[in-house]
Amino acid sequence: MEAFTLKADTRRLLDLVIHSLYTRPEVFLRELVSNASDALDRFRFESMLDSTLMDDGSALDIRLEVDPVARTLTVRDNGIGMARDEVVQHIGTIARSGTKEFTAQLEGQAERGQMVDLIGRFGVGFYSCFMVAEKVTLVTRRAGEEIGTSWESTGDINYTMQDVSGARRGTSVTLTLKAVDIEGGIEDYTNQWVLSKIVKRYADFIAYPIVYVGPTEDVTAESEAARDVVAATVVLNSMKPIWTRPQSEVTPAEYKEFYKHMSQDWNEPLQHVSFKAEGRWEYAALLFIPSHAPYDLYYHAYSFGLQLYSHRMLIVENCQELLPRYLRFLKGVVDAADLPLNVSRQMLQHSHHLTSIRKWLTRKVVDSINKLRETDSTKYLTLWKEFGRALKEGVSEDSDNKERLLPLLLFESSFDGSMLTSLADYVSRMKPEQKDIFYLGGQSRTVIEHSPHLEELRARGYEVLYFTEPVDELLAQAVTEFDGHRLRSAAKGQIELEQAVDRERVETEENEHAKSLDGLLKFMAKHLESRVRAVRISKRLKSSPACLASDEFELSPHIERLLKGRGEIHRRTLELNASHRLVKGLNERFTRDAADPALAAAADLLLGVALLAEGSELPDPSVFATEVTELLTRSLEVSHERLVGERHSNMA
Repeated sequence: MEAFTLKADTRRLLDLVIHSLYTRPEVFLRELVSNASDALDRFRFESMLDSTLMDDGSALDIRLEVDPVARTLTVRDNGIGMARDEVVQHIGTIARSGTKEFTAQLEGQAERGQMVDLIGRFGVGFYSCFMVAEKVTLVTRRAGEEIGTSWESTGDINYTMQDVSGARRGTSVTLTLKAVDIEGGIEDYTNQWVLSKIVKRYADFIAYPIVYVGPTEDVTAESEAARDVVAATVVLNSMKPIWTRPQSEVTPAEYKEFYKHMSQDWNEPLQHVSFKAEGRWEYAALLFIPSHAPYDLYYHAYSFGLQLYSHRMLIVENCQELLPRYLRFLKGVVDAADLPLNVSRQMLQHSHHLTSIRKWLTRKVVDSINKLRETDSTKYLTLWKEFGRALKEGVSEDSDNKERLLPLLLFESSFDGSMLTSLADYVSRMKPEQKDIFYLGGQSRTVIEHSPHLEELRARGYEVLYFTEPVDELLAQAVTEFDGHRLRSAAKGQIELEQAVDRERVETEENEHAKSLDGLLKFMAKHLESRVRAVRISKRLKSSPACLASDEFELSPHIERLLKGRGEIHRRTLELNASHRLVKGLNERFTRDAADPALAAAADLLLGVALLAEGSELPDPSVFATEVTELLTRSLEVSHERLVGERHSNMA
């Protein structure tokens, strides 16, 4: 037996590996099982080249042998094993003389939430077992050799090594376990249920059987008191990754069962999507579209991500880097070989590999949803009602797939109150002289339908898309045109429409209106200058006296209301309907007496009416209510005086 002592810098490195890399102590079992699986893979490959390595003909497996009395857990495989120099090299990745430079690099990356690319160095993952063990004894014999090697340490500054005879082929790692500490995350790792839970979570699809060997309750006993603890050998993993099987061999019932097991959603999925990529990067994906959106899907803190496997071993349970946020409703798994993982297997290194997977998955998913839209409109409508808002986010977030996402979009519109319409359907119904696709945002369909901004468009029979969700306005900023037609808000800019009558005559009438109302417009602009940008004649009004219009590239009032607490609301332009009798009456009064104090009150009321008509809040409702009350009172007084005058005239 040889005894060794770690150098100071190596001890510091070992302490970092044991205490800083892993967020859950239970992952030690994942690391040991993963190492065992790698050893079995290597044995299978080398035994194909050298048949003499199959010394005992036993089936390849990984065994978890427990002794609750001695508080030990042994993870044993009959894989390739290690020779003495390999133990020094691999286990010695940490145990041998370390370097200050490497330690400083690892510590610095730990502080930044990153780690160096050390996956495949057996010793790093191996040392995670000291999170749960007071002492670790490793016994290994390489296939084809007679003498084995024993390595033992308590995770402090010392370890020992010696040659052993009679060792089995492969490697066994025996952990003398620490006391159970539930608050500290250390469970009873001699308990069959605890081990089964961890295996199911991380290694259910490992290609080799993971066999529990130890005591178990006699579940056939009729009463709790009659149960005895008996020896058992139980396979803990299924070894059946559904995503590696040909789709033709997997039944719909199996897909549904796997989805429920993986997602913990007991509703059946709406659709599953299966992909495989081969070439420079190889990976398989099995994704599911749920049938119902979770209640918190549109909350900012919603946790999402796919399960990421490498060689059938779970690496990250919710890997957000695999999909853009707008596809956060998807559930599923991705199994990628040769991932550039960090030392703890819990955080991914940023790499072209991961970026490639993300781009490929996103494109495949969007294409699959488009295919569903084309082949099953009923199912697609269900998908849209549950996740349409999320897909709309993608149009402004994902420029690479924007053109693929546009055909998926559905909106309410003025065409039919009982159905949703696509942009392509809208274009197919456009009037011959119509150039633009019109939309209007608002709090609800009812508010939009009664908006004065639609009066001229409605009179011409132009269809208008109803943007009732905040994301619609962001979408409109990203989609400036579709199929050669510009998207235009009915509440922004000057509405210039193709005239169905003589243009010259119409322009002449508009100029005459503008000249006749010039004085009133200037008066109202001066009186309302702190609340509006300008006052002008409207080309979009038919029956309402006034409305408010934004500039072409400003936020809509609907979005501004949502962002009200973040800054000052922009002033907009007040438009007047020159043909409305209220506006004509005001102009007549202004012409007779420009100093009439009632004109200022009327200007305030017109602005309030325009705000209410579009669903906006009044800046001061009490003032508006007072002015309306006074107006009604004066109107009633005038009516009363007129009625009295008429009676006196009749009596005379």
